[in-house]
Amino acid sequence: MSAAAPGTSKAAHSDVAAKKKKGPGALATAYLVIYNVVMTAGWLVIAVGLVRAYLARGSYHGLYYSIEKPLKFFQTGAVLEILHCAVGIVPSSVVLTGFQVMSRVFLTWAVTHSVREVQSEDSVLLFVTAWTVTEIIRYSFYTFSLLNHLPYLIKWARYTFFLVLYPMGVSGELLTIYAALPVVQKTGLYSVTLPNKYNFSFDYYSFLILVMVSYIPLFPQLYFHMIRQRKKVLGHIEDYSKVE
Repeated sequence: MSAAAPGTSKAAHSDVAAKKKKGPGALATAYLVIYNVVMTAGWLVIAVGLVRAYLARGSYHGLYYSIEKPLKFFQTGAVLEILHCAVGIVPSSVVLTGFQVMSRVFLTWAVTHSVREVQSEDSVLLFVTAWTVTEIIRYSFYTFSLLNHLPYLIKWARYTFFLVLYPMGVSGELLTIYAALPVVQKTGLYSVTLPNKYNFSFDYYSFLILVMVSYIPLFPQLYFHMIRQRKKVLGHIEDYSKVE
């Protein structure tokens, strides 16, 4: 087997690195732009629905019912983001994206939809509001980034609003799951008891408690990761402003 020329491996490595740095192809980019525009519009519909319902009722209680259908549709639509990572058109971790997306889908369907008693809780409006503002900013950020025309205001909002919205959303999620616990325990929702032909048991009540406990190690990690990202993305701009 003949040896490669001295510069061949470096050149090949450079080509691979260049390919990795390149974004998705034209077709994938067009698809992602359409996807993000649709998702931005969808969450704007939810935001407008919340405001209109509040103005019509004069109260924030029970606003969930006014946006229930679009919330379920567009939050479930975020599952496609896992596929985007899996096929490589978005350079993000499949595991991390899957966790973040499925945790919201779980709360949307397995908690809020399944336990109707919690739908009128104020905690639901808390996380829905946090999700709505977050997603409008996030999908707008992705859209303009794909078009290579990202306004600084959207970049700043992307890496600043989470400081309040993330704790707000997590608080709403935890309070909603907590409110669902008595109903789940009483009704035995989604629980499987022994004996049965599969010799398998599952206690949904205990599972929800474990979900709540999992927030303790996960929330700080994700939150401080975003803070580090904020310093990385906005830090040099803020330092430059101070110098001026």
